[in-house]
Amino acid sequence: MKKPARVFSEVIKHLFKKPATIAYPFEKAHIFPNFRGRIDFDSSKCIGCQMCVRVCPSKAIEIPTSEHQPPAPAQVEGQPAVAAKKKFDCIMKLDHCVYCAQCVEICPKKALIMTQDYELAQTDKAKLRRHYK
Repeated sequence: MKKPARVFSEVIKHLFKKPATIAYPFEKAHIFPNFRGRIDFDSSKCIGCQMCVRVCPSKAIEIPTSEHQPPAPAQVEGQPAVAAKKKFDCIMKLDHCVYCAQCVEICPKKALIMTQDYELAQTDKAKLRRHYK
């Protein structure tokens, strides 16, 4: 059985000690430079190679062809026709993503980037599916 004086001294010691945790909702957490948060997509850089889809361990990425394709450039007479660059979208399933950043590292055109966004909790699962256009 512990002595009350010993317990009391322990309580007093901890009253004046700095807390080990932060008051998260009221204070913003310190984010380190290499933090791996939500993945963002830049469709203007994407070439549709699907490397990110192949390397994703949780199958959290889809790269479909965009519904809105740019118009074909005007053809100059006497020169071969130049095809318009295809545009691609990205569908990220954030509830599947393990934030390993393999997709970001393998992307040859750097169309995928890691953000520092970490507040992703949702009550609606549909909000965790992001369609980047």
